[in-house]
Amino acid sequence: MEKQWWKESVIYQIYPRSFKDSNGDGIGDIPGIISKLDYLKELGIDVVWLSPVYQSPNDDNGYDISDYRNIMDDFGTMEDWELLLKEMHGRGLKLIMDLVVNHSSDEHQWFMESKKSKDNPYRDYYIWRPGKEGKEPNNWQSTFSGSAWQYDETTEEYYLHIFSKKQPDLNWENPKLRQEVYDMMKFWLEKGIDGFRMDVINFISKVDGLPDAPNPDEKKYVSGSRFFMNGPRIHDYLQEMHKEALAEYNVMTVGEMPGVNVEQAKLYTDETRDEVNMVFQFEHVDLDSGPGGKWDLKPLKLTDLKQNFTKWQTGLQEIGWNSLYLNNHDQPRMVSRFGNDKQYRVESAKMLATFLHMLKGTPYIYQGEEIGMTNVRFDSIEDYKDIETLNMYDEKVNQNGEDPKKVMESIYVKGRDNARTPFQWDDSEHGGFTTGTPWIQVNSNYPEINASQAVLDEGSIFHYYRKLIKLRKEQPIIVHGRYDILLPEDENIYVYTRTLDAQKLLVILNFTEDEQSFPVPPDLHEMKSKVLISNYEPAQEYSSTIQLRPYEAIVYLLDMR
Repeated sequence: MEKQWWKESVIYQIYPRSFKDSNGDGIGDIPGIISKLDYLKELGIDVVWLSPVYQSPNDDNGYDISDYRNIMDDFGTMEDWELLLKEMHGRGLKLIMDLVVNHSSDEHQWFMESKKSKDNPYRDYYIWRPGKEGKEPNNWQSTFSGSAWQYDETTEEYYLHIFSKKQPDLNWENPKLRQEVYDMMKFWLEKGIDGFRMDVINFISKVDGLPDAPNPDEKKYVSGSRFFMNGPRIHDYLQEMHKEALAEYNVMTVGEMPGVNVEQAKLYTDETRDEVNMVFQFEHVDLDSGPGGKWDLKPLKLTDLKQNFTKWQTGLQEIGWNSLYLNNHDQPRMVSRFGNDKQYRVESAKMLATFLHMLKGTPYIYQGEEIGMTNVRFDSIEDYKDIETLNMYDEKVNQNGEDPKKVMESIYVKGRDNARTPFQWDDSEHGGFTTGTPWIQVNSNYPEINASQAVLDEGSIFHYYRKLIKLRKEQPIIVHGRYDILLPEDENIYVYTRTLDAQKLLVILNFTEDEQSFPVPPDLHEMKSKVLISNYEPAQEYSSTIQLRPYEAIVYLLDMR
């Protein structure tokens, strides 16, 4: 496998609306990000992935873009953005931008033209169909509830929207549309960005004829998903995109790909195929969902998590590359979901970070993860802002008469706003995020959990992340070593090794609040060892049996010579 800068990097995701507000309007902005670049530099990350800052009516928090070449007023100006890039590059930080081209906003100029008439030159930039027997063209469901089709009276036809009705899907069958996208990508690449995170990029190719989904379709995703995920021309489009837009730039690409499996991911990320460098897959964040999908809560079994991570680690060992994450702007906070955000918040946050950063692949840190920010419990549905959450609540409670308390419990566990509450900078009002009224409430635990406190405390989660990131720079085994799992059936501890040349890492993780013991296999006993990192001080000496404290993580570097 070739060495690449993006394999050795650690990436930090910024959700700009919630990161830092500079002007008191309650909305995070680009000057706010610039003011915190030294904090990111101190953390040690290499790359920032910036969630969308393009012009948008904000139906889906910026993932509905009305102008791909301009900055949203809420966030600042193009001059602000150019200064951000300059300030980042000056600190040795790279910037990757979000690319949202499965759909645009219905307020994009292309769509406004497209809906004027059936013979408008832009008509074919979107997916329009006549109805069938007075109903929608097919039975596909939107991922945000309801039909995936919206009727438009002007031309008496329906347009497809896999997401909100304000997010019409672009028609990738149209070569003109594809060229527009590549030109737009080059516009940003010429400005000097370092790559793209590609939003639901495996949705851009739909099955010919847009057939009805067999009813009921498999519940794991929405009705019709098998016809728009990983479609028939997806590899052609990605290879064309690489050739037309990306090939002449030394940039990284990561494709967000719901519903992708290991074999498909190998094709997408095989370095000889020129598609994308890595994918975001979602299998591990579906493990605590019941048959009814995301909002149908079920307890997570550690053996399921192990089996899943092991499948991806070994599957992409020789061909391809993994993205490593446990939370992002669409997922709940990882310490609340996979750890213990009460009594063992610090220990379990460090344990989960160790788990992720010692795996093979590129780690992604979501803003606030490095200080152990937690899920939020707002009192009322009125306090929530996320369109997916609000649509689901309306459908379940107002339309289907389900128990509001039970529905709120699902939101507390899985809602996207868990990740979107403002970053907790200090213990001043609103956590130092804004001097105004924040667009969404700050989590009430900001006086105890905030960045200024974490930076001052050498034993904090923040400083533990700094150590993990530094180790990645110093130890090639963390980037390139082979992964193997031990004790795959154990429900309490996760143990794996990484091997490179004459070195081995032994990574031991207690996923419980009880003490556990790990008997070290005889073949590893006799090796010379040193503790690379541990979330308890003092760290345990290497011995034939390792006694683990609650949520303990310990990594030994073994010398096999």
